[in-house]
Amino acid sequence: MSRGSFDIIASDCANRYPEEACGVVYKNNYVLCMENIQNDLNRLDPSVYVRNSNTGYSISIVDIKKIEKSYQTNNPVKTIYHSHPDVGAYFSKEDEEKALYYGELIFPVNYLVIDVREGRVFGAKVFEYANGKFTCVKKYNNSGATS
Repeated sequence: MSRGSFDIIASDCANRYPEEACGVVYKNNYVLCMENIQNDLNRLDPSVYVRNSNTGYSISIVDIKKIEKSYQTNNPVKTIYHSHPDVGAYFSKEDEEKALYYGELIFPVNYLVIDVREGRVFGAKVFEYANGKFTCVKKYNNSGATS
């Protein structure tokens, strides 16, 4: 991921704090910030969608279709990102459930989780799925440099 892409993602995550931000990065490093519809789902049925957008994210069907369509082009989505407000950059059980369908990746992507606290980005981690589990394969500091 380019430094410019990281800067766009960091800005999106900081601006949407205290809610989780989400979006994708295409092969050419283009960043598409997406709407987090988790609040809408929570309002629709809080017994099923327990989390709101401060503690979860869901990408809309319209945006899911954009991701799917990208795999028919020379510029597919390579990374799905979302922020974790005030809890650190880790791949949660819920993140796993959103990424997998019966133990298989839904999309052939890595996942970038951004640590946002008090509206500021403190770093990020990239998670890759291999051998049946998600593993951190790259870390970024608050300025987007790998560590």
